[in-house]
Order: sequence, then C-alpha cells, then structure tokens
Amino acid sequence: MKKILASLITMVLVVGITLAAIFLLVRATLYVTAIESPLERAGAIVAELLLGVVLLLSTVWVATHLAVRIFFTVDATASRATNALQGEDIDVRGGKLV
Repeated sequence: MKKILASLITMVLVVGITLAAIFLLVRATLYVTAIESPLERAGAIVAELLLGVVLLLSTVWVATHLAVRIFFTVDATASRATNALQGEDIDVRGGKLV
C-alpha cells in the first residue's frame, strides 16, 4: 500500500513540476520575443534554451530518483557487488567471507 501511495504522489509531483516548467518556459518565450534589440534577443534566446534544458532534465531526474527510491529492492547479487565495490568482502547475511 505504501508503494502505491508513494507512486501516486510521485506521479502528481512530477506532472506538477513538468507543467510548471512548461508554463515558465512559455512565459519566458513571450518575454524574449518582445525584446527589440537583436543582440539582447539572441542572448535571451540562449538563456531560455539553457533554462529549458535545466528545467526539463531536472524534472526527469526527480522522477527517476523517486522511482528508484520507491521500487529499489536489495537482492543477494546486488548487495555482494556493492560490498565488493567498497572493498569489503561481506556476505549478504552480514558474515565475513573467507
């Protein structure tokens, strides 16, 4: 039940963040197209593109990060591989391997 509730909250959060990012980008586009000077408009377009990339990539990062936190399970091979990467030789059950 916890996973279902967390999944629904995550879905609503990600949709909200995405819609907010889109509305912000549309507002920025309207502002940028109203700039008269070509040099200033070019700089604003570059800034708007960077803003869009950052906003939308951060939305994907949040969605992925929360999905991994919700659905991640530890199995024997993952735990042993993680311990091996840390330089420890520990069994999944907590005992030292010989």
